[in-house]
Amino acid sequence: MRDFFSAYRRELIASGVLVVLLSVYLGTHPRGASTYVLTIWANQCVILGLVAIAQFFAVIVRGIDLSVGAVMALTNTLASHLLDGSAVAIGLGIVAVLVAGVLCGLLNGALVVFGRIQPIVVTLATASIFVGIALILRPTPGGAVNYDLADAITLDLFGVPTALVIVAVLVFAFWLPFRRTGLGLGLYAVGSSAQGAFQSGMPVTTIRLAAFSLAGLFGAIAGLFYTFVTTTGDAGIAPNFTLNSIAAVVLGGVLLRGGTGSLIGALIGAFILKTIAALMFFSGIPSLAQPLFEGMILAVAIAIGGADILRARNRLEAFGR
Repeated sequence: MRDFFSAYRRELIASGVLVVLLSVYLGTHPRGASTYVLTIWANQCVILGLVAIAQFFAVIVRGIDLSVGAVMALTNTLASHLLDGSAVAIGLGIVAVLVAGVLCGLLNGALVVFGRIQPIVVTLATASIFVGIALILRPTPGGAVNYDLADAITLDLFGVPTALVIVAVLVFAFWLPFRRTGLGLGLYAVGSSAQGAFQSGMPVTTIRLAAFSLAGLFGAIAGLFYTFVTTTGDAGIAPNFTLNSIAAVVLGGVLLRGGTGSLIGALIGAFILKTIAALMFFSGIPSLAQPLFEGMILAVAIAIGGADILRARNRLEAFGR
């Protein structure tokens, strides 16, 4: 039990914070813990949660992806053109959206790995490209989405928000098995020490390409889910989601220096951020002041991540002496 708490200390602390915040939110909401309230809350949390997962895969290999919001915007606008019509057409549209996300991530990874350019520089540049394509696809918000499919994904299943069911499937059917695979272990090895992973015979280049490709994939899934929630395409959503994804992974216990953290932690961090935003809405804080508080939370979260990097660097310098 002690080993368990030691290994998952960050996620457990974040989970405790989330439980407290959610309890306060449901206690102050006029409609209480109804299915309607939980469904809206879950949908908003899962949108950011999926973007945070995308950021997690970049951060875990000691990178950062400033294009996750742009990938989300690009795939959202693309989905707003493709997710209507026959079942076959919608199915092919979903595949096309996911492939587009993977290609965006693969482009980022290729520029980082083969171009030997810092991830922050690469993804800052590609973010502009992806947003530009999104604006071409959808200059103004709009589009059409199959409402039956959107309702099936964004409402509830026997009183349980479908978004939470999706999260459960993602964790138990994807993350827990994936973490024990060679690629899953390789992500942590490369994030901890790329040189050590290389000397151990791991394909570091392939692992980093896979990490950024997974970031692109989950950015596309976030874009899809956003499309189902809003039933529209909007190219202007990128900046807010990019910044919040970084804050979410930090709040969830993922270290910006790489090699430590989990997908579950990234999800919890996203849920914390969105729950805080919901609490501010019902707390009586003026709407014009809410961005100030959100910005302060983001600044604190990112400062925590930056302080961790600084502590790690100081330890390395001390050992070097």
